Amino acid sequence: MSRIALITGASRGLGAVLAGFLAGQRYDLVLTARTPGPLEAVASRLDKAGGRVAALAGDVADPGHRRRLVEMAASLGGLDLLVNNASTLGPTPMPPLSELSHVALEDIFGVNVAAPLGLVQLALPLLETRGGLVVNISSDAAVGGYPGWGGYGASKAALDLVSHTLANELGERGVSVVAVDPGDMRTEMHQAAYPGEDITDRPLPEATLPFFAWLLGQETSRISGRRYTAQGETWELAA
Repeated sequence: MSRIALITGASRGLGAVLAGFLAGQRYDLVLTARTPGPLEAVASRLDKAGGRVAALAGDVADPGHRRRLVEMAASLGGLDLLVNNASTLGPTPMPPLSELSHVALEDIFGVNVAAPLGLVQLALPLLETRGGLVVNISSDAAVGGYPGWGGYGASKAALDLVSHTLANELGERGVSVVAVDPGDMRTEMHQAAYPGEDITDRPLPEATLPFFAWLLGQETSRISGRRYTAQGETWELAA
């Protein structure tokens, strides 16, 4: 039976790298991102790896789009892995939290918190059937209190709590949930946070792959509820 993964924010950066890694592990994939062209390019490239690849451009903050993604996973046979990777920084350059508008904050929380939770809620029957794993992509901004990162960091802190709570609630149903801080990476999103600065000293997203290879090799019930740092030197199982 083929393993099936749904990845949001899959057209570039970490999402595209994870999609390539999972294709190499013979996962069938459902991919989404907001921009059709780059998403289609990733899907076309990965389709040649031999597994099934379904791609649908859209906004994860749209409930209708989330439903269509889950329907696509169901049409492939179910869902073993949900990677909630899509995020928004909010307005850039990133303003101080004291100047961040409520409209912008609501948008940040809509994409970074409500959308991942909404996908879990819709996908839960599929995940429960297969004993699936949810990976919510967090950030060190969730704990850093960095100037200018307040809206984004607050949303990721909320996502961390959502992840921990879901892990506690869904364990008896066979569904596991982890939060993963991938660390600083050389991506378009990171560049947008530092306009005009040279970020070539940051590692590429591929630096996280040893962690994800380790994570997906674990018994999911033993890792559920944990928050991991992908570029850390070691990763621990639950006690």
